[in-house]
Amino acid sequence: MKWVIPIALLMIVGSLGSALYFMMKDKGSNSRMVHSLTLRIGLSVLLFLGILIAHYFGYIEATGIRVGT
Repeated sequence: MKWVIPIALLMIVGSLGSALYFMMKDKGSNSRMVHSLTLRIGLSVLLFLGILIAHYFGYIEATGIRVGT
């Protein structure tokens, strides 16, 4: 899990960067930009669900400030 989360974050940032590139490059058509942004949203949701599932099964543990103290 230590490598999965940073790789997923890099893929999300890369997809956002490619959307910016396509926005600047393709003035009239924005289908490639929309595809890149859709991929970014999908990766973000998948990462969030993956973190929740990993926490549920005990692959990662919550640390830090305790709630209610």
